[in-house]
Amino acid sequence: MKNKNKTLAAWLAFLGGPLGLHRFYLHGMGDTLGWLLPIPTALGLYGIERARQFGLDDGWSWVLIPFLGFTIAACALTAIVYGLTTTEKWNARFNPQSQAQAPAGRTGWLTIGAVVLALFFGAIVLMSSIAFSFQRYFEHQVEEGRKMSQ
Repeated sequence: MKNKNKTLAAWLAFLGGPLGLHRFYLHGMGDTLGWLLPIPTALGLYGIERARQFGLDDGWSWVLIPFLGFTIAACALTAIVYGLTTTEKWNARFNPQSQAQAPAGRTGWLTIGAVVLALFFGAIVLMSSIAFSFQRYFEHQVEEGRKMSQ
């Protein structure tokens, strides 16, 4: 059995997380969560397409778009967790047949790069998703209040 590399797992979680690539790498093609991750990603992409077609006032688009943002942010958090896991814990969990200090679980500069970029972009996407959701929600509430007052 081949050792699971922490750096590769962190990069897969950051770049391909919304498609479940990191889950398939670590747990195999039979991983249920890996197969479920593309669903909120697809819903969010569908929400973006609806917003392009019908404008931002489309109720379904502002409900669906945050699915993509929150999925990307969760995968960025996963990349951070993977990158900051100690060598001993990583090898004990993903490489139990190896020694505690096996090279596959070591943290290098590429691992740190994945963590830094995941933190940067994950925070941006998370805050943007929250701001978009609340803005659309409050605009909807104001519009409903106007309808009631007329």
